[in-house]
Amino acid sequence: MEVKKVSVRIGDSDLVFETGKIAKQANGAVYARYEGSAVIATVCCGKQPNEALDYVPLSVEYNEKYYAAGKIPGGFLKRESRPKDKEILVSRLIDRPMRPLFDKAFGREIQVVPTAVSSDMNNTPDIIAINAASAAVTISDIPFAGPIAAVRISMVDGKFIVNPTFSEIGKSDLDIVVAGTRDGITMVEGGAKEVSEEVMLEAIATAQPVITKLCDAQLELRKIAGKEKLPVIESKVDLSWLEPVKEFAYPLIKEASFVKGKMERYAALAVAQNQVREKFEELVAEGDNRDDQLSKLFEDLEYEILRSSILNDGVRTDGRKVDQIRPITCEVGLLPRTHGSALFTRGETQSLAVTTLGTASDEQMFDTIDGEKTFSSFMLHYNFPPYSVGETGRLTTGRREIGHGHLAQRALEAIVPSKDVFPYTIRVVSEIMESNGSSSMASVCGGCLSLMDAGVPIKKPVAGIAMGLITEGADYAKYVVLSDILGEEDHLGDMDFKVTGSREGITAFQMDIKIAGVTPEIMKKALEQAKQGRIHILGIMEETLKAPRTEINEFAPKILTLKVEEDKIGAVIGTGGKTIKAIASQSGAEVNISDDGTVTIFGKNNASAQLAKELVQSIVEEPEVGKIYQGTVKRIMDFGAFIEILPGKEGLCHISKLAKTRVQNVEDVLKVGQVVPVKLIEIDRQGRLNLSYIDAIEGASK
Repeated sequence: MEVKKVSVRIGDSDLVFETGKIAKQANGAVYARYEGSAVIATVCCGKQPNEALDYVPLSVEYNEKYYAAGKIPGGFLKRESRPKDKEILVSRLIDRPMRPLFDKAFGREIQVVPTAVSSDMNNTPDIIAINAASAAVTISDIPFAGPIAAVRISMVDGKFIVNPTFSEIGKSDLDIVVAGTRDGITMVEGGAKEVSEEVMLEAIATAQPVITKLCDAQLELRKIAGKEKLPVIESKVDLSWLEPVKEFAYPLIKEASFVKGKMERYAALAVAQNQVREKFEELVAEGDNRDDQLSKLFEDLEYEILRSSILNDGVRTDGRKVDQIRPITCEVGLLPRTHGSALFTRGETQSLAVTTLGTASDEQMFDTIDGEKTFSSFMLHYNFPPYSVGETGRLTTGRREIGHGHLAQRALEAIVPSKDVFPYTIRVVSEIMESNGSSSMASVCGGCLSLMDAGVPIKKPVAGIAMGLITEGADYAKYVVLSDILGEEDHLGDMDFKVTGSREGITAFQMDIKIAGVTPEIMKKALEQAKQGRIHILGIMEETLKAPRTEINEFAPKILTLKVEEDKIGAVIGTGGKTIKAIASQSGAEVNISDDGTVTIFGKNNASAQLAKELVQSIVEEPEVGKIYQGTVKRIMDFGAFIEILPGKEGLCHISKLAKTRVQNVEDVLKVGQVVPVKLIEIDRQGRLNLSYIDAIEGASK
């Protein structure tokens, strides 16, 4: 096969798509390169269709090879192993905009494998991977209503940058990935440092013309190298038998659909469905797959009933108005020995969020192909156990848990203090206790409250809300934006739109659109409604805990810092580290000192940290005339005793300064190794320290 390629100018460089040289046995394969970063994306499908499938069996497996950046994997096994969180997150970025564009009637398993094979550690491979994956499917023989394309938008110094470099991302106030088709935006995900809704809309608008260019380039590649598409399964099923069933079932399903309470509603729907099955038992038994067709009818009826109620009556399945938030309760400090805890409940969704404070040794290390190893001092982990929805199952951490946790972490990162302000490693865990929609946003709210309960000096509170959309008619002439969506509304709606932020602006953003694209008017309306809901939630949270606690929890480790003169660093460390090790051993704290003289102390508790601090200060402290010290007798001479008042600093206590009366023998008063109070009465011209035992005793007794 002849090598075919197209290129498209993005920013200052060309994104090149090439096919025909690599992975020729795949259904579709594209080698995509942007400067020194490159991705090979392939797609394959099953040999035979499965008519029974009512979903798209798609899997996306983005992976990064360490050799791409000239690295060898760390650890005992020197090969790539299970997917890293970053690879899973990028796989989700590829999956979400592409999945709705595959036809369920194709009926075959589809696997997309984008592999990052070269990284210049300057241009991000994830954006290349999204575009390469779409291009591979577009030129393949797999039916696909694409292409889709993606760009990253950052804002540095108030200016938008398309596909920024890693260094530009590090300096940005906004970092979002925007994906879509030629018709409009279908996915947005990213974070920001409290940007306004107007800025977010402008950033998304900046992405659309670039996405159109990228889609056109993929269509050009398909024109010169595309394969003929495989057929989809044509449905020849006679569904006329369902007409009387639908007429009987409609009022039963409608009544059950508005029963209050998730589990109660599910139970009512089950009763209604059983009534229908009993009524038409003989009719259902007459043909193959009729039971499946009946189940599909129930789902379609629920879809039709709920959407019609929202669009025409403004009434939702739980009786709320379209912009109404479910009842919220907040509680903090409910776990007795954790460093911070909060229970956030919104309707039938509940997050138990727990904050743990650790030291620098607890930081999360990341070793990727993006650059040097990095460390993170803030982590958020999300757990969704099966009991949260009343089911049994395995307790695992899947792609959903990683994706939801990443979104919640991004939401809170903007308000977590920097290490120089709060030198702790922070881990937040959100345990979903029950769920009926928006559990990731409950994790943001609960996580924020648990941080404040732990005494973390966050910049300001942050809350999150999930929005939905129901549309009707050409160009979505009729639409309703929903606030704080339920699980059913997510499943039956046209958009899942999550926004987090403070009162001042947005900190994280995730939008998935199931229709061709939304208009700027709809997006603006959704953002305005989300802001109102977010501020409402923040008000309830602030009634529970308005600001972070002034002190960290008594069970948390204590971290102290102090600065010593650079010429005293050696004294603190000691020969071969002897002194600093002795401080750690005596206090039970970990003590580190940097080249600029900054001493960081990690104590198991406050007493341990304070003792270590006192020991360090005693080493670098300069003797002060008139001050009383607790000194250790080192040597005894005929004329007095040499006493160490500070590490490495000895003074002479003359025999005449041992008592008011005459002392014949120094050893009658002092013994070697004895710890006694002494007063520094003089530092002579030669820097020698003169001490008095009797003056210290008398001073202490006054």
